Amino acid sequence: MRTNSVMTENIPENVISEALELIKFDEAGLVPAIAQQHDTGENLMLAWMNKESVSETLASGRVCYWSRSRGKLWRKGETSGQVQKLIELRIDCDGDTILLLVDQEGVACHTGRRNCFFRAVRNDGLKSIADVEINPNKLYPK
Repeated sequence: MRTNSVMTENIPENVISEALELIKFDEAGLVPAIAQQHDTGENLMLAWMNKESVSETLASGRVCYWSRSRGKLWRKGETSGQVQKLIELRIDCDGDTILLLVDQEGVACHTGRRNCFFRAVRNDGLKSIADVEINPNKLYPK
């Protein structure tokens, strides 16, 4: 996986505006965002972003999503400490999907696994292909 440089904070407002113009948000104001580990190409998770979360992510260098279940911004790691630092934000050819190249600190999945794609469909049935690395109760104390 090749990236030119690490994304830093303080992306100019005009660059953020230009990026937002290219993104086609759906009728709910959202766009799917795939998080991928920048140096290995590992697909970590899929979440949703709105204009505010894209702007905040580009301005701060820390990935922020829109939580559909909570109905508010979700700064990855705000509860669990499992932060995603933005390396590069890419917009697909149609403008309807975002790829976030990130540096994932710890696990990405709320189940305590490194990524959210831990179930594989095989000829003999559904298989879990990744172990829990961190007990979810430690990530999200009640």
